[in-house]
Amino acid sequence: MTRKKKTRSIADKVTIRTGRRKDYKKWRHDNPDQVTPSRRFVAKKQQQRKLQAVRKQERQQSGQSISIHPSGDAQSSHDKGDND
Repeated sequence: MTRKKKTRSIADKVTIRTGRRKDYKKWRHDNPDQVTPSRRFVAKKQQQRKLQAVRKQERQQSGQSISIHPSGDAQSSHDKGDND
């Protein structure tokens, strides 16, 4: 039977949240209700959404307008040809 190797690392024994990335990932996984995005990130995303909406409106207004349902001329001639 082999002996268990002694280690000096206490990373796996840590139960409190420290500045270490591994500890933070564990804390975040254990406490999902306390994890919220930062105010800076939320503000940045709100600003991006506003800009995206403005750009979309500009595209829609500058785009070419097409008539989806043209006047009845084309449809009535199409119906006459189907009665064969």
